Amino acid sequence: MAHTHDAEDPACAVAHSEAPAEPAGRTLVAVFASPVAECLLRFGTELGFRPILFEPDPERRVEGCTAVTGLGAWLDATADVVLTDHHREEIGPVLRDVLKFPVRWVGIMGSARHTAPHVRALADLGVPPEEIARVHRPIGLNIGSRTPPEIAVATLAGLIADRNARPGGFAF
Repeated sequence: MAHTHDAEDPACAVAHSEAPAEPAGRTLVAVFASPVAECLLRFGTELGFRPILFEPDPERRVEGCTAVTGLGAWLDATADVVLTDHHREEIGPVLRDVLKFPVRWVGIMGSARHTAPHVRALADLGVPPEEIARVHRPIGLNIGSRTPPEIAVATLAGLIADRNARPGGFAF
């Protein structure tokens, strides 16, 4: 039975699965195979993202995901790029290469309580400060997430809020 309202609200119809959602047309690039990447890509698929895993190390994989070895074909204005490991020595070169493209959003996991390793890595590679400033850290909404699924949910919620020009949180 269809849900009825006094006034037609397309968003309500979508929420009740009575109308299809508009395709997001967005690509979610998880960089580095990790438990967070696995959750991001799985949940991101459900949210309408095209999931892409970029893993430069052929020995590392995420179950159920095909890893790409090059990023150029995926890094356009629809791409949200999330580095899911801030301990990898490749963060500088990977971020430097990502920042050469007009990606919509780029972030790297990490606590605000600790020094951001990507800043020095990018500066050492000659990346200008205004480009380094494009990298978000920490990522996601501040919900106190600690586990890979929680980090993925916080990150995806933040990307959806950003995509919809909303601040996130409970203030409307």
